[in-house]
Parts: sequence; structure tokens; C-alpha cells
Amino acid sequence: MSAETMDYVAGLLKLEPIEVYEVATFYTMYNLKPVGKHVFEVCHTGPCMLRGSDDILAYIKEKLGIGVGETTADGLFTLKTAECLGACGYAPMMQMGKYYKEHLTKEKVDRIIEECRAQAAANN
Repeated sequence: MSAETMDYVAGLLKLEPIEVYEVATFYTMYNLKPVGKHVFEVCHTGPCMLRGSDDILAYIKEKLGIGVGETTADGLFTLKTAECLGACGYAPMMQMGKYYKEHLTKEKVDRIIEECRAQAAANN
């Protein structure tokens, strides 16, 4: 979402632009720059960290060759962290769009990445 768009929304709603910026930067569903086709939002709050989300996040970084907030060169994946996603009993977990991927392991991450790549290849 561009600054111009946020300024326009602020005008429509009779708000100060900073009020719109605050919302846009707080909620993870708003993106201020282009993201990949698949956005991995790894929960990094207490319960997930206790169950290994830091290791999962590090593995995804290594596997995709990107850091948090970055997108792969092919535009397929973006990696983000998220505050509590409300699935603490299924930790470690991540959100992909409207889907939760739970009880993550390195093997499950590998399968998820390969499924995403296969889907992209089938659609091209």
C-alpha cells in the first residue's frame, strides 16, 4: 500500500494520515511493499518459541535464502514474523494466507515449500 493510497484513505475517513499509517504498519495483512505469491508468517511469541519457532524461522531463512521481510528473487516466497496467531497448542506454527500450518518441523517446511513450488509450476 503506497503512502498516496494511505493519504487518500485518511482523507476519505477524515483522519490524520498518521492514524492510517499506524494501522497499516501494525497489522500484518497490510503490506507496504510487494510480497511473494506465498507469504510465510511464522509466529514468534512465547509459546511458539518454547516449541522451536526460532529454529523453524532459521531453517526457512536458510532454505529460501532470504531474511525476515524479504522476498525470494523469483517472487514466490516472502518471509515475515507474526505476533500470536492464536494457535498456541499447535506450536510452532505459521500462517499462509488463510491457512495455518501447525506442529512445524523441518520436514513439514520442506513439504510446504515443495507444494508451493509445484503449484506455481502447474500454473505457469
